Amino acid sequence: MLLKTIYQATNREVAAQALDDFELKWGKKYKYAVQSWRVNWDNLTAFFDYSLEIRRIIYTTNPIESLNAGIRKYTKSKNIFPDDSAAQKAVYLAIANLEKKWTVPIHNWGIVLNAFLTTFEKRCQIDLQ
Repeated sequence: MLLKTIYQATNREVAAQALDDFELKWGKKYKYAVQSWRVNWDNLTAFFDYSLEIRRIIYTTNPIESLNAGIRKYTKSKNIFPDDSAAQKAVYLAIANLEKKWTVPIHNWGIVLNAFLTTFEKRCQIDLQ
């Protein structure tokens, strides 16, 4: 029983049951992890307010971690930045270089985009012309 069964559950109730199951099996070994999930339950399960397509984008962190690692790699060689704008420019250039390697499309992007447009109608708009 992994924590994955909690955040991949279909709704909060199924997730709560998965947490109970996790606690039965691993509660003694990972007491503080279970305790943290229970204390922060409302915040940790807020993504259940969204459709499955949007939830998959929210809890998929590999692209985010890859981006952060790329930015760190690019800026690590710079010992000091004279000011904040120099640091911002370095991060911008790092992202511009990393962006060239982004060739794999997001799985089912059309469905995901439709979910975003439906859920965030006023904040997420595309030009149809």
